[in-house]
Amino acid sequence: MLRYIANIANLSDTVAAVDLGSNSFHMIVAKVDNGNFQVIDRLREMVRLGAGLQENKELTPETEARALDCLERFGQRLKSLPHGSVRAVGTSALRQVRNSTRFLAEAEAVLGHPIEIIAGREEARLVYLGVAHGLAAGNERRLVIDIGGGSTELIVGDGFQPRRTESIHMGCVNMTRWHFSDGNISAEAMRSAELNGALEMLPVKNEYRSAGWEVAVGASGTIRAINKVVQAAGWTGEQEGITYQALKKLRNVLIETGHVDNIQLEGLSSERKAVFAGGVAVLRAVFKALNISQLKVSDKALREGLIYEMLGRTQYEDVRESTVRALCRRYDVDMEHANRVESTARSLFNQAADAWQLREGEYIDMLCWATRLHEIGLTVSHSQYHKHGAYLIANSDMQGFSRQEQRVLSALIRGHRRKFPFDVFNELPQDISLTTLRLCILLRLSVLLHRARSAATLVKVAIEVVDNHLKLTFPHHWLTTHTLPRAELEQEARQLMGRGFELQFS
Repeated sequence: MLRYIANIANLSDTVAAVDLGSNSFHMIVAKVDNGNFQVIDRLREMVRLGAGLQENKELTPETEARALDCLERFGQRLKSLPHGSVRAVGTSALRQVRNSTRFLAEAEAVLGHPIEIIAGREEARLVYLGVAHGLAAGNERRLVIDIGGGSTELIVGDGFQPRRTESIHMGCVNMTRWHFSDGNISAEAMRSAELNGALEMLPVKNEYRSAGWEVAVGASGTIRAINKVVQAAGWTGEQEGITYQALKKLRNVLIETGHVDNIQLEGLSSERKAVFAGGVAVLRAVFKALNISQLKVSDKALREGLIYEMLGRTQYEDVRESTVRALCRRYDVDMEHANRVESTARSLFNQAADAWQLREGEYIDMLCWATRLHEIGLTVSHSQYHKHGAYLIANSDMQGFSRQEQRVLSALIRGHRRKFPFDVFNELPQDISLTTLRLCILLRLSVLLHRARSAATLVKVAIEVVDNHLKLTFPHHWLTTHTLPRAELEQEARQLMGRGFELQFS
């Protein structure tokens, strides 16, 4: 099964979400009942992945070992759950790791389930999904803030629909590294950290101020920790959340302590002390940039969003479908042509799926999304539009898609015409390279058979596959009267031969 895709067609009655954050790793296990879930177990460990990220963007051996030990313990709890019932994602720190393939392979082996790396805006969307389900139903527009170890997500939305999503490159771990690395908490260091935060917020400041939100809600461990401290100190009431004045008092108290080792605040755990000042500086910068006077605090965030996403993919519409539709509209895709290509691709897939072991997972979805998007590069230039399309897919913010899924979709679009880019598929993780290549062959054949872009040229073709041998069978005399497709099939056979595939047709 492809590593990057979970088979969730038959979701278990027990599901789990794992968040590989820059500061902590979290896991929740939940029982599913009639579209709702109840959390039955939670695990959390302070791994400090972001703190172990070196200047060369590689993790220190000690950090890797700590992360793998944690995931092995998580894996012991999850070993009874079938594939597709666990969704594990990596966020800011893993987005930055150079050549993360080896570490991910080891991490997946000990966890026992696939791990996706998600983009910042996708993380923001999932955070909003989790927070929105924990709030009372209402039509008010909300600002949601999630401060992680390496990034801060900002979302404006109403109901369950996010309207604006942004990921800012600052979190409690990297802000601590930049300004409090020696443990000292001076007034100068705090001012410097808050100025750094103000500069990070500058590009989105006006947009989010004018977004029309009525209530601000905070999620994440950093915000919950700050909330516990200000409430324990009596600076806010239980229902108030975090106020601007309470946050200012907390800032001043931290400066008075002078050093991380001297922090003695009721409600603050010892393991969070090292990055607490950095988290306070980040939240202060967000408060000031967006003119926030009061922040409610949610106990739901990314993990809950992942669970609701899993339930949505099985019971409602997969958000990836709406993302693909939006891209088709944005790039003015010829949907009549795309639908004809998709119909042929589905037919070829269904005939080849058993021999190529494509029944499990969401392979058919990935192939069909590629058929709909294979021509989006035409909006850039007709020349080498397959390359332009691949670039657009690889570098767009695509709601619902992990980075691994985008890499595969990009590879399919890159390889759908002209010279077969075998190097693109070789660069994919070894366990998904061959399957992605096989999907691309089906896509290439489907596009080739519709080169005339006419409904009049529709043809029913049979395909047989045995390992790397493919045989296409056309209606009697069809190839005799359609000389151009025959010539293109001969050229395609030569292309595939370079990869060790044999294509025959009659």
